[in-house]
Amino acid sequence: MKAVIQRVSNASVAINGQIKSSINGGLLILLGIEDADTNEDIEWLSAKIINLRIFADEQDIMNLSIKDCNGDIILVSQFTLHASTKKGNRPSYIKAAKPNIAIPLYEKMIQQLQIDLGKPIQTGEFGADMKVELLNDGPVTIIIDTKNRE
Repeated sequence: MKAVIQRVSNASVAINGQIKSSINGGLLILLGIEDADTNEDIEWLSAKIINLRIFADEQDIMNLSIKDCNGDIILVSQFTLHASTKKGNRPSYIKAAKPNIAIPLYEKMIQQLQIDLGKPIQTGEFGADMKVELLNDGPVTIIIDTKNRE
């Protein structure tokens, strides 16, 4: 799994001109799923995201997690995170999981984030043409790949 985690002042997801999800303060997470991903990846990534200390404390130092701040999350599936641009100019998405594998993993990730955060999260809609808006706070953007745990 690959995740692009953005600290946001606000974010929203619209589908067909209708707002599906919106938050004020928290994280917008773009999630790419590949065939090799497992429940272990979900558990590890969720815990890592929930415990990332990327929010300011009283001294304006990034020392608090999303859970510490009682912030919100929007999770959006994005298969293009697994784009390979090695050959030519048209990206290949061969590593991105097909919907029959990706949808159950995406749904498990939603559930795991909700468990770890202790409250419901917002989402996009798997496979939909979504319009994502955000005001990146900082900016703070972190990329995590469960296959490259540093």
